[in-house]
Amino acid sequence: MGAIPSHRSRAIIVLSQRIRCPLAFGRRVAKVTTIGELDRTWDPKSQWLIVVGSDDELLQARRLKQQGLSNLWIGSSQIAFRPGRDEIGLAADADPLEAHDVVVLDGPSQTLRLAYRASHRHSALFLTNRCNSNCLMCSQPPTRHDDSWLVSEALAIVRHMSEPPRTLGLTGGEPTLLGPVLPRLLVQLRSELPSTQFEILSNGRALEDPKYVAELAEAGQGSVSWLVPLYGHADFLHDYVVQAPGAFEQTLMGLLNLRDCAQAIQLRIVLIEPVLSHLTELCGYIARNLRFVREVALMACEPIGFALANKAQCSVNLTDWHQTLADGVDALSGVGVRTVIMNAPRCALPRELWRFAARSISDWKQVYADKCGECVERESCSGLFAWHERGWTPAPIRPVLSKTI
Repeated sequence: MGAIPSHRSRAIIVLSQRIRCPLAFGRRVAKVTTIGELDRTWDPKSQWLIVVGSDDELLQARRLKQQGLSNLWIGSSQIAFRPGRDEIGLAADADPLEAHDVVVLDGPSQTLRLAYRASHRHSALFLTNRCNSNCLMCSQPPTRHDDSWLVSEALAIVRHMSEPPRTLGLTGGEPTLLGPVLPRLLVQLRSELPSTQFEILSNGRALEDPKYVAELAEAGQGSVSWLVPLYGHADFLHDYVVQAPGAFEQTLMGLLNLRDCAQAIQLRIVLIEPVLSHLTELCGYIARNLRFVREVALMACEPIGFALANKAQCSVNLTDWHQTLADGVDALSGVGVRTVIMNAPRCALPRELWRFAARSISDWKQVYADKCGECVERESCSGLFAWHERGWTPAPIRPVLSKTI
């Protein structure tokens, strides 16, 4: 899919951009298209944002509007036109949109948000910002207001996708706080995207209810895997990291209920100082008691959200923890538990652990430092979070100059 022209582009897609004229409506989901693509992809049930790059294309788009196409908006960052209900000035310094992108046009905040891009390796639907934990390093600090409308918006995003993604994340906040809405949503998603696998990121606490887990398993019909964090081998540690008394016991019960319903599970361990200090014990606990999980992900901390407020605990230099990481991986691998290291550049890890490292940072978040240009491992490397400059890197960046030791 080719990019729709803009004045300049950056290394990542901006998640949202301010638009240059008022939107006279609330929130609308729309599929991005061009004059050339519209005839081939037109669907009267969809909403469309047609991005024009010349006065001639603008005239053609306006003719379409004059024919009564009320589900069509016109946008451009390159040519000037009058602000209006159906004509949107896109930010000239934003990254280019691509045909078949799905965007959310938000009238109250006067922004355009990229909701889905088919060419991205990672995609997710945001279902709620509410959560029943307050993790020290939470990248999406929770709020308490009613945001139940996000479920309808998520379904609208799915219905505007041109191609079904291979995998699609369901995230928040805490998705299980949707209660009975979540299994109903899974049924709808499977109907819309029958070939897609879904990954639900959940703290697992509400999954202590075996009836709820059975309902979710029935709704998912084998198309769902669960990404569940575990931050300690004992309640005092896990509960401290998530700032929720009783969470350890609830999460363990949830994991056992998922096992009983034959659900695929990835355990997630974010590598902040309180967790790293007991990582060997935690990995040993998993190896002894939770061997049924599909894999364990060791994840470098994302420097945003609550992590910035708790920098003393969340900002670590992984090169100081090489032996701890190696011992943890050995404990898991030794009993056949698959292990993956996520969000950490290769130069932050000992070479013997490179085979476990995944290129895992979401496309729109991922960047490389200037020093990475000379690194021979760059194409295999996770890179860095785009906001590392106002936070931190997992270790000092040291380009790898040779494939050999």
